Amino acid sequence: MSLQGKLERFRSHLIQEAQQSALSENRTQPGTELNIGTSKTLTAAPIRETSVVREIPFQELWTQMEASPFVYEDDYAMIREVSYPITNRHGRYSFAELQEVVGRWNETTTCHPLSAAGRQAHELLFFDTETTGLHGGTGNMIFLLGYSRVETERVVVKQFFLPGPEAEVALYQAFLQDVKDLQNLVTYNGKAFDWPQVKTRHTLIRDEVPELPAFGHYDLLHGARRLWKNRLESCRLSLVEQTMLGIRRTEDTPGYLAPVLYFDYLHERNPSLLQGVLQHNEWDVLSLITLYIHMSRMLLDPRHDCSDEERFEVGRWFEHIGEDHQALLCYEQAARMGGKQQFKAKMALASLYKKDKQWMRAKDMWEQLCEEVSYVPADIYLELAKLYEHQAKDYDKALAYAMQAYDSWQSKGSLLRTRHKQSQKKEREEFSKRIERLQKKCKAEWQTALNW
Repeated sequence: MSLQGKLERFRSHLIQEAQQSALSENRTQPGTELNIGTSKTLTAAPIRETSVVREIPFQELWTQMEASPFVYEDDYAMIREVSYPITNRHGRYSFAELQEVVGRWNETTTCHPLSAAGRQAHELLFFDTETTGLHGGTGNMIFLLGYSRVETERVVVKQFFLPGPEAEVALYQAFLQDVKDLQNLVTYNGKAFDWPQVKTRHTLIRDEVPELPAFGHYDLLHGARRLWKNRLESCRLSLVEQTMLGIRRTEDTPGYLAPVLYFDYLHERNPSLLQGVLQHNEWDVLSLITLYIHMSRMLLDPRHDCSDEERFEVGRWFEHIGEDHQALLCYEQAARMGGKQQFKAKMALASLYKKDKQWMRAKDMWEQLCEEVSYVPADIYLELAKLYEHQAKDYDKALAYAMQAYDSWQSKGSLLRTRHKQSQKKEREEFSKRIERLQKKCKAEWQTALNW
């Protein structure tokens, strides 16, 4: 906070204390009746506000970098704004396709964490920060708040830069005034890092800046991990860009260098040191638009160009959130694709058929798997045993599958060098009980048939 602001706040405290002191004297004097309506109010001449700010170092360079100052009291933050035609492509997609996928979300009844139903494309704020460290806490300062938005005819990138620790109030005044009407953040690891950091810094100056908006939040890192954690060595945004989005950065400044360059800037005040950092942040917030389009297309369009693994993982995502019908469509497509995920997709299909009480379809899928694979897991035989016992009432087949399940379980157990003895004992007892029960049912059925 500026010296003038601190003096203004101190002046108001002095006035309040003087008023309370005067009221207290009235109360303590014998025979004095307190009349709030006629009590004397102490006043003081206001301190004159000023918008004069000290000279901005290298202001011409800032102007060349398309940045201008936002002055608050006697401090300032730098705001850089650039825009691109909405028809521009960034990787696989043009920015205009965001409007299309948001429209698709508004047409579907599918519930999903990435759904933009009830929203418009321009209401999404693709947000990222640059900080002085990679860990949380009050010692970590945000020096750059960046976002992109897709408007009717253009894409706007706006970056709010902290020229020094003393200007943090000015930085958040500028940012919060700008985003006060927006309610939907799209980030990459923003739920765990970026937005908690914003909240932490805001808490330290909350008496001097507007309140934080109540943002809804789409964190695309969660989706990237669901879709590609088994395919990529890591889910870093730069790797996802290259592998999935067709984005190739040239002469990019690595994120881990951003704090070093910022500290160099604080020493020299030369904004040319930050050009790479600003460009890196700009690419990040633009890539979030492309990534949201890509994920939305995978979720909304079964015909979208996906691998069998991606289609299977999309199905798992839908099943996780209770959208079984959408999951079923994804599993069926993954099974038809005949790739490495075919077995898992058919297992998932049989499980959903069972959940939906489509017993015959579940049975057919499990028996199909028994014919297609060289090693049949005990779980498949066990599911068939349960189905034939409880649904089909065919105890002979149920017994046959129960015994095959036991053989498969024993075979798997013999291949494992270490196995928890207590768990093994319990599982063996469960198999024995099932087989004995089915043997009794078969015997009773045979006896009934002989008597008849």
